[in-house]
Amino acid sequence: MSLLDILISPAAAQAAGQAAPSPLPSFLLMGAVFIGMYFLMIRPQMKRAKEHRELVSKLQKGDEVITSGGIAGRIDGLDENFVSVEVADKVSIKIQRGAVTAVLPKGTLKSA
Repeated sequence: MSLLDILISPAAAQAAGQAAPSPLPSFLLMGAVFIGMYFLMIRPQMKRAKEHRELVSKLQKGDEVITSGGIAGRIDGLDENFVSVEVADKVSIKIQRGAVTAVLPKGTLKSA
């Protein structure tokens, strides 16, 4: 057994003469992971954002809404960036349009 056999194993020396493996499977795996991430995470988030933009753009006076803070009320005034929501008799708060998360069916607040 020589000093060279201790430093470099014979199996490693034999493998050094062979061709390197193809990088194609690694790139295909990365591409598949990216496509999976797109369909599982990015696309649903974009769909929810589009639905929220449509909801905010279709707000009307008299709609019953819930805000992101959980406040329920009736819209009594609209502005370009803000919405005035009546939460009780003669009590109105001003919130950003983007803070509206859901529009309730008519009459929901009366039954509560």
